[in-house]
Amino acid sequence: MMDFKDKTVFISGASSGIGAACAQVFAAHGARLILSARREERVRSLAAALPAATHVMQLDVRDQKQVQKKIDTLPAGWSAIDLLLNNAGLARGLSRLHEGDLNDWQEMIDTNVKGLLYVTRAIVPGMIARNNGHIINIGSIAGHEVYPNGNVYCATKHAVDALTRGLRLDLSGTPLRVSTVDPGLVETEFSLVRFHGDKQRAQNVYQGMQSLTAEDIADAVFYCASRPAHVQIAEIIILPTAQRSATVVDRKM
Repeated sequence: MMDFKDKTVFISGASSGIGAACAQVFAAHGARLILSARREERVRSLAAALPAATHVMQLDVRDQKQVQKKIDTLPAGWSAIDLLLNNAGLARGLSRLHEGDLNDWQEMIDTNVKGLLYVTRAIVPGMIARNNGHIINIGSIAGHEVYPNGNVYCATKHAVDALTRGLRLDLSGTPLRVSTVDPGLVETEFSLVRFHGDKQRAQNVYQGMQSLTAEDIADAVFYCASRPAHVQIAEIIILPTAQRSATVVDRKM
């Protein structure tokens, strides 16, 4: 298992859910953490509770100039990033394509696709220069299957899958590793965000079944990250036992 003592891990979308759970796991294994998110107060609260050296970065991954500037101006001792976890992402809405909300589309595309690209573009050149690094993207079962009314969200996660595969090819000839962890139903703020704060509708997504937790995904992420340097976990699709595909879920009502 790879030793994370004094390794620097950059996590986007670290203020809650999978990002926060990953921060806790890497902190427990001695990593130094750069925690970025739009919600600065929440990520600072997380950082204060972790047994690790942390650098908090208020960051909107949709803003390319902000991403580049903040990564270029990291304090001394924080710029040599060993692991990039592209976790920032969201779903907005669940409607037929011809009835979709354009603002929802733009937010998903700007965050899930462009944001991942902006952060990756800013960090990977340094990894190449140091001849060391690992990029782990958080994808989704929606990057492998399209489900009714999921059109644009599924398209963004298919894009994440394609970008992951493309980056792995582009880094051929280097020791850099590229992985993706693609969850099914995980009970976090995901559905609450998708349904614009409708708590009852969000709860219904997970009703009658045991969903995955953010900690389950963090465990899979750490597994990818902690393999020996000659081992590259290309892809993990992780589902709750009750989920058989994007749309087939065993529910005990």
